[in-house]
Amino acid sequence: MKQTLLLFFLPLLFCFHIAAQAKKPEDFGFRHLQTLYKQDTVDILLLSKRGEEEMEKPLFLFIQGSLPKPLIKLQENGKPYMVFPFEPGILLNDYHLAIISKPYVPLIREASELRRDMAYVDPEINSFPEKYIKRDNLYYYANRNKQAIKFLKKQNWISDKEVVVAGHSEGAAVAAKLAELSKDVTRLIFASTNPFGRMITIISQMRQQDDSLGTATEKQFKLWQELINDTENNQVQGETTFKSIYSFSKPPINSLRKLKIPVLVAYGTEDIAAPFFDYMHLEAIRNKKKNFTFLPYVGREHNFFGLDESGKVNYDDFGWDSVAQDWKEWLKKK
Repeated sequence: MKQTLLLFFLPLLFCFHIAAQAKKPEDFGFRHLQTLYKQDTVDILLLSKRGEEEMEKPLFLFIQGSLPKPLIKLQENGKPYMVFPFEPGILLNDYHLAIISKPYVPLIREASELRRDMAYVDPEINSFPEKYIKRDNLYYYANRNKQAIKFLKKQNWISDKEVVVAGHSEGAAVAAKLAELSKDVTRLIFASTNPFGRMITIISQMRQQDDSLGTATEKQFKLWQELINDTENNQVQGETTFKSIYSFSKPPINSLRKLKIPVLVAYGTEDIAAPFFDYMHLEAIRNKKKNFTFLPYVGREHNFFGLDESGKVNYDDFGWDSVAQDWKEWLKKK
């Protein structure tokens, strides 16, 4: 009898698993649009205020940070974690919100199937998908997103008068390059990535933890020399390529300096990159860059969380909604 029951329940469990995998973005209130870029399928999720899906509004494109994370990550109860890091309702009255998936990464996955940092690992090779790694660089994302914006502007419910692009962490570097390349971008929000590039952030962190001889830091400078000697090397090395590291180490400030559109720079003062943002602010004043607005969040770290008395991240002190509200107020003024 026990064996019969086991055989009876196994198909049910299998069916539940298939049902979870078969969920669609529409089940969570998103529109799922697709376009092509260099023969790659580009998956775009659109979120609109309920009942106003066909109302003409400007586009607000949010560009997420690093790692091959599915946009919709399901909890054990079947509900998704936040797709946007902020409460989207803050912006939905005025905009259609869009976010673009990482290439060759599933749109939806159960969190239990992902790595601890929520990154997707191909179970057949126990690593990031190779096609993702080879496309994980600044140039690919910026040019792909430029084309995606043009595709979205063809939708009759997207206004062609305004396109806001916001990027956080690695996504901010992409957003800055995108704003440089695309005349469609009318306002930029640049949040929490070092305006002088990824490598200087890595070295700054190493300096704080290195030995008295600076051994680890010197090794990093040698790696940098190797990268400079072979900047287009797109051979997969672990979870990245030389091309990826180099591209994200190019200072976004070089793109930002070229912009005439309004730019909002947001960062936590406890972020490792905070001194570089402050230097950027000094330079903007010296160069009389009137199109830049700086919003430092005092006591907040890279992801806008607060810190506890011991200096550790306090995940109960969530700051993203306040940040998004400030973005909304800035957009109204600009």
